[in-house]
Amino acid sequence: MGAGRVFAYGAAAGLIGDLLLGDPRRGHPVAVFGRAAEAVERVLWRDHRGWGALHTALCAGGAVALGGVAARAVRDSAVASVVLTGAATWAVVGGTSLAREAQAIGRALEAGDVEGARARLPHLCGRDPQALDADGIARAVVESVAENTSDAVVGALVWGAVAGVPGLLGFRAVNTLDAMVGHKSARYRRYGWASARLDDLAGRPGSRLTAVLAALAGDDPRGAVRAWRADAGRHPSPNAGPVEASFAGALGVRLGGTLSYGGRVEHRPVLNGAGRPVATRDIARAVRLSRRVGWLALGVCAAARRIAKGRTS
Repeated sequence: MGAGRVFAYGAAAGLIGDLLLGDPRRGHPVAVFGRAAEAVERVLWRDHRGWGALHTALCAGGAVALGGVAARAVRDSAVASVVLTGAATWAVVGGTSLAREAQAIGRALEAGDVEGARARLPHLCGRDPQALDADGIARAVVESVAENTSDAVVGALVWGAVAGVPGLLGFRAVNTLDAMVGHKSARYRRYGWASARLDDLAGRPGSRLTAVLAALAGDDPRGAVRAWRADAGRHPSPNAGPVEASFAGALGVRLGGTLSYGGRVEHRPVLNGAGRPVATRDIARAVRLSRRVGWLALGVCAAARRIAKGRTS
């Protein structure tokens, strides 16, 4: 069995596993990686970019190396290689947990339980929930679903197609490090610089593919492309911008605007200004679009890996 089929079968099994099982409540591999990264940080932390770059290299490089060793150990068995790819895919994607959290908040809003929705929002994103009304919470959820479709599903599949199991683990490690130390707080402004820049680079191909697939799979393909072209470049994140703009156009809603993180107010550009304000019902629509994008991404990535491996064989 060729490497292209191994990835296709394994990644499909991993996505099905995520759909059926979601994330484990205890002992999740990403949580284990996070604790290891925290231990490395306790030893290395200095208010200096160089020490932060070393932290990034050790943690992300360690994940890639682990994936390489595991893949090499099973390379003579097609069945074991598929199982390993499936397990790695399940470990690094988070589409089902993303959908469950978004839907739980949507149900709370539909029931008029704004306080309950505020209490759940930190499970999904880092916004200050007390600063948001029901419509603001719904907008935050749709934006988080859009961004995390790229970060938690499509980006991992892209790098899995490029580099197999090491690519899957490496991408998730980089994305996790960015969430841990890549923000611009006083402690991490310098130390987390390398993690943030590496995440920007690693997330670029997945974010563009996500934006393309959202346009194809959404209700308004032309609106998605129009919003992407007009507004994505004004977003402060080079990767979240295309994804959120494309989702906004595809869903016909308006995203962006004023938001609050950790007590810090940000005024972000409006994405798809011609769209209507986000309503609670748009959460379910965003989740359905996210799921379609994830499965389409699997097809694209599996086909691309098979073609690439066929040319090099």
